[in-house]
Amino acid sequence: MQQLAHIRFVMVETTHSGNVGACARAMKTMGLTRLSLVNPLCQLDEQAYAMASGAIDILDNIERFDTLEQAIADCQLVVGASARSRSLPWPMLDPDAFGAEVMSQGGQVAVLLGREASGLTNEELALCHYHVHIPANPEYSSLNVAAAAQLLAWACRRQALLNQSGVQAEASAGDLVPIDELASAKQLQSFFDHWQRQLVEIGFLDPNNPKHLVTRLRRFLMRAKPEANEINIMRGILTETDKTIKGRR
Repeated sequence: MQQLAHIRFVMVETTHSGNVGACARAMKTMGLTRLSLVNPLCQLDEQAYAMASGAIDILDNIERFDTLEQAIADCQLVVGASARSRSLPWPMLDPDAFGAEVMSQGGQVAVLLGREASGLTNEELALCHYHVHIPANPEYSSLNVAAAAQLLAWACRRQALLNQSGVQAEASAGDLVPIDELASAKQLQSFFDHWQRQLVEIGFLDPNNPKHLVTRLRRFLMRAKPEANEINIMRGILTETDKTIKGRR
């Protein structure tokens, strides 16, 4: 299904090759084709291909990256699967809202799936615009990464089918900016790094005792979903501020 071509699933530090194969199978049954691995801790062996059960083309075209930042650099929307609420809450989607969000626009979208044992770290989830949570049985909420991939892939396909029939599910974000105008993850990270350095420079941020300031600022930035032009303007402001600081010295 061509409407799903802009979505990639990204598996982070996967330890079991069978899960990679099962994820590929889950994706292909729903029409998704793009799978990336970040620093995989396993090889694509016979078990991976056996679990793929025909989704061999997805395994053969997997993209590998050393870091998550590299894997999502060109993406305008990043959503991380989270099994639990974090100490500093992030904008959260359920599967239906997730499907509506990722299918409402046509830019590059990354869906992050974490480690089998521990999921995504807080630092990795901070790179996301949204978290998606599958409301499983609270008494037994352990969901295999491939099973999670199946549910999220179905949410994407379901919304694509609804779009074809002219039915639009309501996304949680309200009025949405065309995603190809949004800043990429690489642009956002470059801006945030520049902003953080300047806050240290002016004495507003103590790098040895940041508390939650850095995370709160990142959450604010990701929630705003700025356009590429807006980030360019903000970078220009930071650059001119740098010059002013140096000139006064």
